[in-house]
Amino acid sequence: MQLHVVTHPQCLEHSAGFGHPERPERLTAILDRLHEPQWAGRITWHEAPEATEPQLFRVHLSGYLDFIRESSERGGARLDPDTATNRESWQAALRAAGGAAHAARLALSEQAGTFAAVRPPGHHALADRAMGFCLINNVVVAARDGLAQEGVERILIVDWDVHHGNGTQALVERDPSIRYISLHQWPHYPGTGAEQERGVGNIWNIPRPGGLLPEEYMHDLCAAIDEATDGWCPDLILVSAGFDSMSLDPLAGFTLRVEDYTVLTEKLRSCGGPVAGVLEGGYSLENLSSGVAAFLEALS
Repeated sequence: MQLHVVTHPQCLEHSAGFGHPERPERLTAILDRLHEPQWAGRITWHEAPEATEPQLFRVHLSGYLDFIRESSERGGARLDPDTATNRESWQAALRAAGGAAHAARLALSEQAGTFAAVRPPGHHALADRAMGFCLINNVVVAARDGLAQEGVERILIVDWDVHHGNGTQALVERDPSIRYISLHQWPHYPGTGAEQERGVGNIWNIPRPGGLLPEEYMHDLCAAIDEATDGWCPDLILVSAGFDSMSLDPLAGFTLRVEDYTVLTEKLRSCGGPVAGVLEGGYSLENLSSGVAAFLEALS
């Protein structure tokens, strides 16, 4: 199967400041890996478009978007202790959100595996607030845009980033057309994602401590996928593809291995709908590039 990767050079220009873990080198490491000879001819590359106002307004308040744009145009600002913009952040965020939506459309039209290699990440962003390195909630922009396509009625979001996607949950938890599964370290930033939080029956949170055997995390996530898709076949599967769940990530304590992402991706492919991944976290460059490669290899 041909793979489709969506990215844009502008995504390399966003910076939250010197020494920040969400740094441009993360994306560089992925792109360098995917330009190695073994991928030649297997990947179709696409330039991420800017997200449109209709795509953004389905998810975020216009005043909040104006605030992010203006902070960037002024040269950047500290938005919270973890999150900042520079002069290029607004354009990078537009390309990240637009790239995620484009990856979702490609997955639907080509019935093929796609990946949005974009930054800044998005799953912590709320309708009116940036947090956790995130400005625009890229995966929810992709989900809402996907539901606007003809024949798309059910979307599954699987978030295997080590941090709970509080923004994603808040934005979809009243919408039965979207089901959201999150495996995340607990207790850990941002302190949300309790198991009893079920939305309208469309939320599956799997909070787990760090340091468990990888088989335990895998078992629990696969069980949640089975439960969420029992009698409910998604038209599109979106992955909030954070690779900070891997062993020795500097910001967390999960123990997943490269081969676990192969198993998880194959599990998702068995659910029926096409799969599109959207980059989230992952702060070991070697883990990150290896995890993305394993994800794409399994998609192909």
